Amino acid sequence: MYYEILVGGYGGQGILLAGYIIGYAAVKSGLNATYVPSYGPEARGGRSASRVIISDSEIDYPLIRNADYLIIMYQEAYDAYVGLLKPGGILIVDRDLVRLDDRSRKARVFEIPATRIAESIGNRIVANMVMIGAFTAISGIVSPEVMKETIKEAVRGRYLDMNFRAFDEGYMYAEKLMREKG
Repeated sequence: MYYEILVGGYGGQGILLAGYIIGYAAVKSGLNATYVPSYGPEARGGRSASRVIISDSEIDYPLIRNADYLIIMYQEAYDAYVGLLKPGGILIVDRDLVRLDDRSRKARVFEIPATRIAESIGNRIVANMVMIGAFTAISGIVSPEVMKETIKEAVRGRYLDMNFRAFDEGYMYAEKLMREKG
């Protein structure tokens, strides 16, 4: 088992936190993981990415060469990173913020209205948790229970319930999409 995952968006969307949670949940599940965050000099508002590798054996190189999963929450991130997605890989996008083009044809695409779901919950800042929920359902790499335990450790305080609800909504939306796609 070896998966390369890239989460891309802009600063302020919780992209780095999303990658951290995915990687840490894998470690809690007994797997190996690397996590490499990156963001532009603008930090908030500039392009950012989390690169996560998950494996059941040692990981000797922490950078992504051919992403198995691309989780994209912003058009500029799509444009910058879609070339890293391997043919037949999984592309999960926030369908309200990312316009797909011919480059997405090489992938199995899941369009999640993450920002819209987050806004319906009460705060668009939890869109990253919607995407983590969707990724968890689609990938099956880590159980939803372990992912939620990890979210609880990473997100404390008064927003925890909102983050759990966002995760659940994303998970259920992705499950529905997978049933429809067959």
